[in-house]
Amino acid sequence: MPIERYNGLGGYNIMLSLVKPYIAPKEEMMPALEEILYSGYIAMGEAVGNFETKFGNYIDNERVLALNSGTAALHIALCLLNVGNGDEVISTAMTAEPTNTTIALTGAKVVWADVDVKTGLLDPESVRKKITEKTKAIMLVHYAGMVCNMDEFNKISEEFNVPIIEDTAHALGSKYKGKMVGSNSRFTCYSFQAIKHLTTVDGGAISFLNDEDMDEAAKLRWFGLNKKVSRLDNDIKRAGFKYGMNNVNATIGMVQLKHINEVIGRHIENGRYYDSALKNIPGVTLIPYYENTEPSYWLYTLKVENRDDFCRMLKDAGIEASQLHHRSDTHSVFQQSKCDLPALDQFYSEFVHIPCGWWVSEEDRERIVDLIKRGW
Repeated sequence: MPIERYNGLGGYNIMLSLVKPYIAPKEEMMPALEEILYSGYIAMGEAVGNFETKFGNYIDNERVLALNSGTAALHIALCLLNVGNGDEVISTAMTAEPTNTTIALTGAKVVWADVDVKTGLLDPESVRKKITEKTKAIMLVHYAGMVCNMDEFNKISEEFNVPIIEDTAHALGSKYKGKMVGSNSRFTCYSFQAIKHLTTVDGGAISFLNDEDMDEAAKLRWFGLNKKVSRLDNDIKRAGFKYGMNNVNATIGMVQLKHINEVIGRHIENGRYYDSALKNIPGVTLIPYYENTEPSYWLYTLKVENRDDFCRMLKDAGIEASQLHHRSDTHSVFQQSKCDLPALDQFYSEFVHIPCGWWVSEEDRERIVDLIKRGW
């Protein structure tokens, strides 16, 4: 969705936005939607299964369940770990709100670990220091499409026998050791919300490493019912939720997936361009990426001096730049989790995002770099 800004001359200029939904061409999308809408079956059915198969092929993991949101994916992962009152989940405040409000919904305490000041991603050593006998999980957020230091986090998970939940809402198409995120940890959670790399208008998914977790999650997403047997023969042993994706959203996703390589490829191409073109500019510090990781650049993140002036300069040129997310530890709901996070304090005061997505043309990105090189 373009952002309009009044130009003072009785009209509006279109801003180059940070985020924008990609929707496949209408000649592809509308016939598919018409077919499913008038098929007589618009709830969770065959189309959802087809979407799960194709999405699983994309991430190279066949153990996938499609859901109605990324938040539902996070909640199911926490439920499968039996997270509840008296437990602790180590997480980051450098994320969108659902990552941590979902933990709060279970009754568990969010325990903030600090970030690596160079990247804004969770710092393994800070996480290590926060682990107690109450720790039930480590919530890793691959913020803005950058992958956490998985080499170190895998060691920590194994050493302390604490499972990892990967929040990849920003990171579809990112890689660890050459493989798509989604096959490393016990649970990987995805968002298909409006502005993500892949949107189904709204939706999400969760991937697994074993069939047992997937089978239990399949029940939890549909009230606790086992859909492999007749509803008349069911016996709910654990109450679940209405978290399943419907056939309409799945159909949208099937069409969208035809273009996923092109869409994410544009994000990556633009991100790599910035990585090269923004080197050695006074007042700019680039974000390093961890060994064995490849970002998918949902947003392009950098650190700048005098951020307000930087954002104002780009805004005056018709380009949106901002932090986009408010750090989670400032919310009253997390009052009991409050602690000092000096590295996050520093990172949050310096970082900013600039447009990087599929809608950013070569001309756009060259103009952005030129403006930054001129100073602010």
